[in-house]
Amino acid sequence: MSYEAYQDETLGFTTRQLHAGYNPALHYRSKAVPIYQTAVFELGDYDRCVRLFDYSEEGDSYVRFSNPTNEVLEKRIASLEGGSGALALASGMAAISNTFLNLTNSGDEIAAVQTLYGGSTTLLSHALPEYGITGRFVEDENDIESYKKAINEKTKAIYIESLGNPGMNIVDIEKIADLAHANGIPLVIDNTFATPYLLKPFDYGVDISCYSATKYLAGHGIAIAGLVVEQGDFNWLNGRFPQFDAFYKEYKNQISEETLKREMFTKRLRIRYLTDFGAHMSPQTAFYLLQGMETLSLRLDRHTYNAQKIAEYLEQHPKVESVSYPGLPSSPYYELGKKYFPKGAGAILSVRIRGGQKAARRVLERVRVFDYMVNVGDAKSLIVHPASSTHFNQTVEERAKAGVYDNTLRLSIGIEDVEDLIADLDQALQ
Repeated sequence: MSYEAYQDETLGFTTRQLHAGYNPALHYRSKAVPIYQTAVFELGDYDRCVRLFDYSEEGDSYVRFSNPTNEVLEKRIASLEGGSGALALASGMAAISNTFLNLTNSGDEIAAVQTLYGGSTTLLSHALPEYGITGRFVEDENDIESYKKAINEKTKAIYIESLGNPGMNIVDIEKIADLAHANGIPLVIDNTFATPYLLKPFDYGVDISCYSATKYLAGHGIAIAGLVVEQGDFNWLNGRFPQFDAFYKEYKNQISEETLKREMFTKRLRIRYLTDFGAHMSPQTAFYLLQGMETLSLRLDRHTYNAQKIAEYLEQHPKVESVSYPGLPSSPYYELGKKYFPKGAGAILSVRIRGGQKAARRVLERVRVFDYMVNVGDAKSLIVHPASSTHFNQTVEERAKAGVYDNTLRLSIGIEDVEDLIADLDQALQ
């Protein structure tokens, strides 16, 4: 048999989203990725058991550590992202929180922009400080000097989002990556809104990419999932990460040096955190996610086309105060959008409605095609009021820094006929 698409990294993005990481010959020649719905696997014999548990042999023993269905997913996202390794976790917040824990010890800090998803802000400002890990927020995400001020000897990473939530702001990724590396620390990005189809962060110096795979990667809104992808070139043994020095010494005789250096972050994330903290993704969820990813590029082409049309329409609407979307020439992020998002600036819009919170609420109550819910990235169009949902537990000042006001609505533009979406928004605004 000559089928080799599963391992050919020269193939195009859309081809690899269908084939990468899965060799049917290893799975009874099933063309669809099987769901390995089991909690445990046979160890085989005593010697193999020892090799599995000292990590000198890769394989499956207990599903909290690994599963063949999840492994296909991990290989596929690593291929699409251009990374050396990946790990599937139970949710996007599990991906982010476990990433931060892997990077830090008590007393360490994460420098982060303020234009983040509310859950990420809460994690950095309230949850992690209880464990001695501090989130130090950048005062002005558009000013590289602000990032410099947020970095000190305790800083272990800079954390950004490819497209801010919900303000859709864009930061200069390359400049921030250069600054991070000059200080011997990695740049971590939440690439949920963009996916590797619209933005390949590793091309611009990012070291770790996190996803709420529930969103665009899945596209169907039926499963909660998270992914972490490692670029593979960062030097974790540069003296700033004692936990990685200790990990290297512990496993250098079992895991090859080449693998350790290329996948140091992912290996430690799996062994130290996935295994012991238990945020494992079920194989059923991995299967659902793989199904969604097969149409990722096709969906995003339609998502971004619709979003651009709707942003242009809303910007001219008399009942709309402002529209935040990088694809509009009026956006302060338009030039960065052209640089980093040549295929389109995503499909999330942040809209401020004239008439304050009362008017925004009326729109929520009157839309008939858009559905009122906190998710984004679904094939169907969604709408929400961030101040009363995703950013509810933040102060007015904190919300303003994230671009969230009482009259702000966040629109997740789906793949419906754009004429129907525009008509729905028009009747609700009127």
